[in-house]
Amino acid sequence: MKNIIAIVGRPNVGKSTLFNRLTSSNEAIVHDSSGVTRDRNYGEGEWTGKKFFLIDTGGFVPHSDDKFEEAIRAQVKMAIEEADKILFVVDSKLGLHPLDKEVANMLRKYANDKQIILCSNKIDDIKQENLVADFYSLGLGEPFPISAISGRNSGDLLDIVCKDIEEDDTDTDERIKFAVIGRPNAGKSSIVNALLNEERNIVTDIPGTTRDTIDSVVKYHNEDIVLIDTAGLRKKTKISEDVEFYSTVRTYKAIQRCDVAILVIDVSIIIENLETSSDYKLATFKLDKQDTVIIEEVYKYKKGLLVVINKWDLIEKDSNTAKIIEQKIKEHLQSYDFLKFIFISAKTKQRIHKILEDGRKIYELRNSEIKTSELNEKLLPEIQKSPPASLRGKEIKINYITQVKTSPPVFAFFTNDDKGVQPNYKKFLERKIRSFWDFDGVPISLIFKKKN
Repeated sequence: MKNIIAIVGRPNVGKSTLFNRLTSSNEAIVHDSSGVTRDRNYGEGEWTGKKFFLIDTGGFVPHSDDKFEEAIRAQVKMAIEEADKILFVVDSKLGLHPLDKEVANMLRKYANDKQIILCSNKIDDIKQENLVADFYSLGLGEPFPISAISGRNSGDLLDIVCKDIEEDDTDTDERIKFAVIGRPNAGKSSIVNALLNEERNIVTDIPGTTRDTIDSVVKYHNEDIVLIDTAGLRKKTKISEDVEFYSTVRTYKAIQRCDVAILVIDVSIIIENLETSSDYKLATFKLDKQDTVIIEEVYKYKKGLLVVINKWDLIEKDSNTAKIIEQKIKEHLQSYDFLKFIFISAKTKQRIHKILEDGRKIYELRNSEIKTSELNEKLLPEIQKSPPASLRGKEIKINYITQVKTSPPVFAFFTNDDKGVQPNYKKFLERKIRSFWDFDGVPISLIFKKKN
């Protein structure tokens, strides 16, 4: 699927504005000054059911000795190598610029392998379309007139971008897939190696050793399970190597590919984040921001999630330590009360087998289906005992429940007012579902349909 698109061009031609337009976001900083985009921004876009990754790059300035511009050049080239398609943006109002020719010369060597779309930006109306004529001389095909700021012709551009992207972005490999994710140096590759019982992936004490996703296959009860080892995710401010940005893109794509995400957390980081106290029960706690972001991303795509607390052999503990840590994390992440935890040591292989066992269980639960009769038998009496609050004097009734989807599980509640059920009551219903049926490690969705 050709779904990684890089936006390139000289400084201040409107690349970031186009990025924001195509991703329907304001993630990229837009300013009149050149050189604002120094690092790469990436985001997701969707058009007619087709999803793609978009990479915004800094302005390309060849032959400059400026350290920032030198770094940007390296980043732009990395983006081009990574991308399946390239949006080459030029400024129609200012006309052909010598730097446009330099960018075109660089892109021309990729023309046989990658689709290059020449975007003639800042064409705000049809009367200005004659301005694109200058850019034919770049030799990269017909310039496509757009206005990133107004959105003019952006739909047509997206039609071209998404032409050969499959509408269903599902991996054709039907084997169970576990994505091993987490911060750098948490022990992800060591875990994969321990599960494979071989040195399949490079393991060092240097954060960021794994720069690409690596698929391995392990046998579990005569069943193939694909392990996707990924690069460690770190704060954007610490992404100093060009390649690490693209590793992050691949990590997020691995989350989308997988059935169950295996989030690996270094227990020493957790201990550090517990305030100094003789009793962990009394300590306040905040999970590292990057681990929280990963959990949010997994939840967004409704993947199964197993939280693996690694390096358990390195800390002093008693019989209650694991329970306290689990409780502290759940208190911190109240919105994600479905989390399932295991405590392991990749080094000693303590409980390492539990990763496959519990991951496989989460996969089964994610694909499980509850009978409609059972749902109504269990939930309707609970709803009658604690009905939803009335809205503007109108009584809200829930008459019927059924599961409409698996992988991930989706439950439909038929009601006389599908807009009136409040978030706190939806949470109440989710807790009730989880109290009757085991969905540990599995995000579930509730939808409400109007039926009088």
